[in-house]
Amino acid sequence: QVQLVESGGGLVQAGGSLRLSCAASGRTFSAYNMGWFRRAPGKEREFVAGVSRNGGSTYYADSVKGRFTISRDNAKKTVYLQMSSLKPEDTAVYYCAAVSASSWYVVQSPWGQGTQVTVSS
Repeated sequence: QVQLVESGGGLVQAGGSLRLSCAASGRTFSAYNMGWFRRAPGKEREFVAGVSRNGGSTYYADSVKGRFTISRDNAKKTVYLQMSSLKPEDTAVYYCAAVSASSWYVVQSPWGQGTQVTVSS
């Protein structure tokens, strides 16, 4: 059983920053590409950012490119999402997940509860 626990969300003013963390269990963390997804009010869950198994490659949705940075620490079995220059449209519940080696958009782990990010205008 894989366990993914998101944390670090909160209420922040537009232009502010937050760092989200995703703590993973199991011995196979380093074998997976990892991604962050979000579900905004009234919208479907969408891909935000991905990082390869060794952290060498990253990929971002156009909406967050230049503002968000995804990273991982395999020794700590944790993936991070550093969010800067936050906008009200970033308001969402953020989730991490293992993703396919063939596609950033294909999720290969159960969803957790996520962490709420609220950006006030």
